[in-house]
Amino acid sequence: DVQLQASGGGLVQPGGSLKLSCVASGFAFGDYDMSWVRRAPGKRSEWISAINKGGATYYADSVTGRFTISRDNAKNTLYLQMNMLRPEDTAVYFCAVVPDRLGGDYKLMVYESDFWGRGTLVTVSS
Repeated sequence: DVQLQASGGGLVQPGGSLKLSCVASGFAFGDYDMSWVRRAPGKRSEWISAINKGGATYYADSVTGRFTISRDNAKNTLYLQMNMLRPEDTAVYFCAVVPDRLGGDYKLMVYESDFWGRGTLVTVSS
Protein backbone atom coordinates (compact mmCIF):
# COMPACT_ATOMS: atom_id res chain seq x y z
CA ASP A 1 0.00 0.00 0.00
CA VAL A 2 1.63 3.23 -1.18
CA GLN A 3 1.70 5.94 1.45
CA LEU A 4 3.05 9.48 1.21
CA GLN A 5 2.85 11.63 4.31
CA ALA A 6 3.87 15.26 4.07
CA SER A 7 4.70 17.35 7.11
CA GLY A 8 6.38 20.59 8.08
CA GLY A 9 3.71 23.06 7.07
CA GLY A 10 2.59 25.93 9.24
CA LEU A 11 2.22 29.68 9.52
CA VAL A 12 5.16 31.79 8.41
CA GLN A 13 5.64 35.49 7.74
CA PRO A 14 6.40 36.77 4.25
CA GLY A 15 10.10 36.40 3.55
CA GLY A 16 10.38 33.45 5.92
CA SER A 17 11.34 29.83 5.32
CA LEU A 18 9.91 26.38 5.86
CA LYS A 19 11.13 22.89 5.05
CA LEU A 20 8.60 20.27 4.11
CA SER A 21 9.25 16.55 4.42
CA CYS A 22 7.43 13.61 2.88
CA VAL A 23 7.98 10.09 4.13
CA ALA A 24 7.19 7.41 1.58
CA SER A 25 6.38 3.75 2.10
CA GLY A 26 4.94 0.81 0.20
CA PHE A 27 7.07 1.15 -2.93
CA ALA A 28 10.71 1.31 -4.02
CA PHE A 29 11.21 5.02 -3.38
CA GLY A 30 14.62 5.23 -5.04
CA ASP A 31 13.27 3.81 -8.30
CA TYR A 32 10.83 6.65 -8.93
CA ASP A 33 10.84 10.29 -9.83
CA MET A 34 9.13 12.36 -7.15
CA SER A 35 7.28 15.65 -7.24
CA TRP A 36 5.56 18.38 -5.24
CA VAL A 37 2.21 19.84 -6.20
CA ARG A 38 0.25 22.54 -4.40
CA ARG A 39 -3.33 23.69 -4.29
CA ALA A 40 -4.13 27.21 -3.16
CA PRO A 41 -7.59 28.11 -1.81
CA GLY A 42 -10.00 28.55 -4.68
CA LYS A 43 -7.35 27.91 -7.32
CA ARG A 44 -6.30 25.09 -9.58
CA SER A 45 -3.56 22.72 -8.55
CA GLU A 46 -0.06 23.78 -9.56
CA TRP A 47 2.96 21.62 -10.18
CA ILE A 48 5.96 23.23 -8.52
CA SER A 49 8.92 20.85 -8.50
CA ALA A 50 10.27 17.39 -9.32
CA ILE A 51 13.40 15.34 -8.78
CA ASN A 52 14.25 12.32 -10.85
CA LYS A 53 15.84 9.05 -9.82
CA GLY A 54 19.26 10.41 -10.61
CA GLY A 55 18.79 13.57 -8.57
CA ALA A 56 18.19 16.06 -11.38
CA THR A 57 15.79 18.79 -10.27
CA TYR A 58 13.07 20.77 -12.02
CA TYR A 59 11.05 23.81 -10.93
CA ALA A 60 8.09 25.86 -11.99
CA ASP A 61 8.93 29.46 -12.82
CA SER A 62 6.92 30.63 -9.80
CA VAL A 63 9.32 29.00 -7.34
CA THR A 64 12.65 28.94 -9.19
CA GLY A 65 15.40 30.44 -7.09
CA ARG A 66 13.36 30.22 -3.89
CA PHE A 67 12.50 26.53 -3.44
CA THR A 68 14.86 23.54 -3.42
CA ILE A 69 13.75 19.94 -3.80
CA SER A 70 15.88 17.06 -2.53
CA ARG A 71 15.60 13.43 -1.58
CA ASP A 72 17.21 10.97 0.80
CA ASN A 73 16.71 7.50 -0.61
CA ALA A 74 18.12 5.84 2.50
CA LYS A 75 15.32 7.45 4.51
CA ASN A 76 12.62 7.16 1.83
CA THR A 77 12.07 10.87 2.28
CA LEU A 78 11.43 13.77 -0.08
CA TYR A 79 12.07 17.37 0.97
CA LEU A 80 11.12 20.85 -0.15
CA GLN A 81 13.10 23.76 1.26
CA MET A 82 11.08 26.94 0.78
CA ASN A 83 12.76 30.32 1.19
CA MET A 84 11.62 33.89 0.59
CA LEU A 85 8.01 32.81 1.02
CA ARG A 86 5.26 35.02 -0.33
CA PRO A 87 1.54 35.23 0.51
CA GLU A 88 0.78 33.66 -2.87
CA ASP A 89 2.66 30.54 -1.75
CA THR A 90 -0.17 29.83 0.69
CA ALA A 91 -1.53 26.40 -0.25
CA VAL A 92 -1.80 22.78 0.70
CA TYR A 93 1.37 21.06 -0.48
CA PHE A 94 1.30 17.47 -1.66
CA CYS A 95 4.17 15.16 -2.43
CA ALA A 96 3.62 12.69 -5.24
CA VAL A 97 5.21 9.76 -6.96
CA VAL A 98 5.56 10.30 -10.69
CA PRO A 99 4.24 7.48 -12.87
CA ASP A 100 6.72 6.38 -15.52
CA ARG A 101 4.16 6.87 -18.30
CA LEU A 102 4.45 10.67 -17.96
CA GLY A 103 7.87 10.45 -19.59
CA GLY A 104 9.24 13.27 -17.50
CA ASP A 105 6.44 15.73 -18.30
CA TYR A 106 6.10 16.69 -14.66
CA LYS A 107 3.56 19.46 -15.20
CA LEU A 108 1.01 16.72 -15.85
CA MET A 109 1.21 15.75 -12.18
CA VAL A 110 -1.64 18.20 -11.53
CA TYR A 111 -3.91 15.64 -13.23
CA GLU A 112 -2.54 12.64 -11.32
CA SER A 113 -4.11 13.12 -7.89
CA ASP A 114 -4.27 9.36 -7.39
CA PHE A 115 -0.49 9.54 -7.00
CA TRP A 116 -0.50 12.33 -4.41
CA GLY A 117 -0.16 11.77 -0.71
CA ARG A 118 -1.73 13.57 2.18
CA GLY A 119 -0.91 17.26 2.10
CA THR A 120 0.41 19.79 4.56
CA LEU A 121 -0.89 23.35 4.81
CA VAL A 122 1.48 26.28 4.38
CA THR A 123 0.15 29.72 5.27
CA VAL A 124 2.22 32.80 4.50
CA SER A 125 0.83 35.81 6.29
CA SER A 126 1.85 38.66 8.52
